[in-house]
Order: sequence, then structure tokens, then C-alpha cells
Amino acid sequence: MVSHDLHKFHQNQVSMIFIMLRRGVLHSGFVGVVVLMLGGCGFHLEGLGTLPNAMTLTYLESDKSYTDFYISMRNALRTNGSSLVSSPGEAGAVLKILDDSTGQRVLSVSARNTPREYEVFYAVTFSLQVGAQSLIPSESLIVTRSYTYDETRVLGKSAEERDLRRALADDLVRQVLRRIQVSQPRSPSG
Repeated sequence: MVSHDLHKFHQNQVSMIFIMLRRGVLHSGFVGVVVLMLGGCGFHLEGLGTLPNAMTLTYLESDKSYTDFYISMRNALRTNGSSLVSSPGEAGAVLKILDDSTGQRVLSVSARNTPREYEVFYAVTFSLQVGAQSLIPSESLIVTRSYTYDETRVLGKSAEERDLRRALADDLVRQVLRRIQVSQPRSPSG
């Protein structure tokens, strides 16, 4: 609980700094001190972590390069310092997206037998090959969220469902990256 409160405190500090920067209130020297203080207490931007060195050059393999998950994963890898290459032979690591699927199911219906609540799911199966070593054999992850359905607001609900699918894809990407980070081979001295 204390860690969560501390994280929220740091998020609020960072938000205030950006607001003040936009208004031109802070001087560059003060900003430098604040950044050093935040770094000293362990603060780091969410989603950034250490990928294996072999992932500097990564081949992202998928049959579906147009899905929300693929696009989000491609962007996240680039953000985390990976350069995506066009063939597995050029890569230090091959991240294979073996399955990338999404859908929905009815959770509850009204007295008139019309859907009232849906559950949206997103599932991926992936593997990671680093050199000749299979760092992560085939592994599956699934995330779900529910939303209520109002037949009088169909257009709004389809946009909500689309946004929900993107959020689920982003959540899966964060989970895959965390899984990759914890699967890194440890050095014998560590």
C-alpha cells in the first residue's frame, strides 16, 4: 500500500512539473534538480524496462501485422530500444506471435432477451527465440473486460468496444514485455 501511495505521489509530482513547464514557471536548473531527485528515489516511466541485449535487433513474426496487438507490440519494442529487422537472419532475437485473437461474448441479457452486458477478450500466444536458445517457449496470455450495452447508443458502444480492444492489446503488450524481462538469462556472478 505504501508503495502504491508513493507511486501516486511521484505521478502527481511529475504532472505538476509538466504543467509548470508549459506555463514557463520553472527554470532549467530547477528542472534538473527535480529530475535527479525523482531518479534517486527509484522513479521511472511506466512500461520502460530492460530487454535482453539480443533484442537490440528483433524480428517480429506474425501472420497478422494489422492487429491492435501487433501494432502496439511493434511500437513498444521500438520505444524500449529494439530495432525491428526484416528477416530472422538479421535478428538477435525472434519474437513470434503464434496466435492473436479477440472476440466477445454475452454476459447478461435483459428481460426482453436482448444483451445487456458483454465481455471482450483478447488472447495471444507468443514465443521468444534468442540465438539458438528458446528463451520463452510457446506461452499464452488472455485479458478480459466487460462493458454494458445500450441499444439506443449503438455507435457509441461500437467505439467503446474498439477502444476497449486497443486497451486490452496494450495490456497484453505490457504483460509480454514483463515476461520477456523476467526471462532474461542471469549472469553467473549475479
